Order: sequence, then structure tokens, then C-alpha cells
Amino acid sequence: MFQPNGKMTDNLMREALEINKNPNLRELDMLLSAGEQISIAKLVLCLNTLNCDAISLTGWQVPIKTNDIYNNADISNININRILEELYKNKIVVVAGFQGINNLNDITTLGRGGSDTTAVAIAAAVKAERCDIYTDVDGVYDKDPRYNKKAKKIEHISYEDMLRLSNSGAKVLHNKSIEIGKKFNVPIYVKSSFNENSVGTYVGNTN
Repeated sequence: MFQPNGKMTDNLMREALEINKNPNLRELDMLLSAGEQISIAKLVLCLNTLNCDAISLTGWQVPIKTNDIYNNADISNININRILEELYKNKIVVVAGFQGINNLNDITTLGRGGSDTTAVAIAAAVKAERCDIYTDVDGVYDKDPRYNKKAKKIEHISYEDMLRLSNSGAKVLHNKSIEIGKKFNVPIYVKSSFNENSVGTYVGNTN
């Protein structure tokens, strides 16, 4: 799973509001989902230059089925057949996060931070041993390390405690991703996109 720079989604949202201050949510999802499609295609093009056989899939190509709540949809089912088919061909599969398709075949988005939810949901669907989430910080901290130099990194945290942090305003993980991880017992590792030597934070059963 791959997500674009958040600025792309922000820019698309800003442009939508410049056109219409009260946009139709269906059309807004159609627009916002385009950012992921651009990013996954670019990533696969980059992988191809490294002689990696890869393929990009949008949420509706997988498909990732959701309910009908535009702009904040919940995943109801993931058909993993296409993903497995490409993996069996030894391809790197790059799936767009943050998006799916509802029963009307309309594009839906999962809410801000929804790419985390896509990643954990796919990990659960394919029965992966774990799900690694790469972000701009090297783990979960008790305070935002970008603004507080005394912030301490948490190496292990339970789903319940991570949910409490997320619901209280921590933006490291989308709360729905934690709920899915807990439901399907998928360990989540939060790691740095910029420091490969960082241990990161384990989110899961801590007993």
C-alpha cells in the first residue's frame, strides 16, 4: 500500500473549496482519490527504473468494498484475489490507500489518515504476520517530538492504549487502523520513512 504526500490531498481539497464552498461529497471523493492514483503510478514507474516488476492497483481495482458514507467510509470487505494473482507473478503490488468502492460502484474515501486503515486491512485480509507503517516520526511518542524535545518514544504499546492516544488527538495512526489491527490481531510497527535504523514502535498485544 502506498499513500501520497498529504500536501497533494490538501491541495485538491483547497481547489475543491475554491470552486464550491459546500462540495458534493460524492464528487469530492472522486477528486481526492485522484492523488493516490497519481502517486502509485509514479512509484511503480520509479520501481521499474530499478528493474523491479511492479503493478499499481486503485482501491476499486482490488476491489476494496466500503459502505456508502462518502468522505469517511468504512471498509466492509477486501477481495484479495487480484493482489495474490499479481504476487504469484513475483510482482510488487502497490495498492492505493485511503479509497475504496461502494455498492453503487462509486469511489469512496476513508477519511484523513485512511491510508493507515487500508494498509492494516490488507495485511489482515492476506493474513500477513504484521503491518509496517512508515511515517515522518520514528515511532509513537508520549508527546509530539516535533514540538516537544522532552517527548519520549514508546517502544511497545497495546491496541487499547494506542486507541486512547489516537482518540485524544495523536495523529500517528488512524484510529480505524488500530481497531482493525486489534480485531484481526495484526501487529503494527510504526517506523521512520527517513531512518532505516530506527527500531520504531510495536502496537499490538503486549502481554
